[in-house]
Amino acid sequence: MSADDQPTGGQKPYMRNKSISCYLCFLLNSHFLTEAGIHVFILGCVSVGLPKTEANWKDVISDLKYIESLIQSIHIDATLYTDSDFHPSCKVTAMNCFLLELRVILHEYSNERLSETVRNVIFLANSSLSSNKNITEYGCKECEELEEKDIKEFLQSFIRIVQMFINTS
Repeated sequence: MSADDQPTGGQKPYMRNKSISCYLCFLLNSHFLTEAGIHVFILGCVSVGLPKTEANWKDVISDLKYIESLIQSIHIDATLYTDSDFHPSCKVTAMNCFLLELRVILHEYSNERLSETVRNVIFLANSSLSSNKNITEYGCKECEELEEKDIKEFLQSFIRIVQMFINTS
């Protein structure tokens, strides 16, 4: 397991330390003290602070696995609408249902580590889904039409759909 595969455990991967990148940006751009060089420097520094999106789905999986380990120590008996046999043409609709059900966990359980990790999953998944927001998928089940399953099955199905997003990106 590499360092990138470690569960973030509720930490915000989009808020990682950026100081090394800023210093590198400054060093690279210090030779270009022209007006264009200053613009490149400013844009470089701004881009360092932007959320990273290329690995968001892998971070979502890490956080979901962390949630799986947390629920073993926390008594959670939730049943959640779970799309366990989603069709690839309905993946955005299914993902939105999973995210809605995560909000149920936020409202029903007050464990701080769990809540922080769930909020992080919601943030990362929504930022990764932002390019798919205007996609309309037809013939997909509504969230309430899905079968209710226990949280362990819910998380396993959630991980499978995230892997589908990784494989098609």
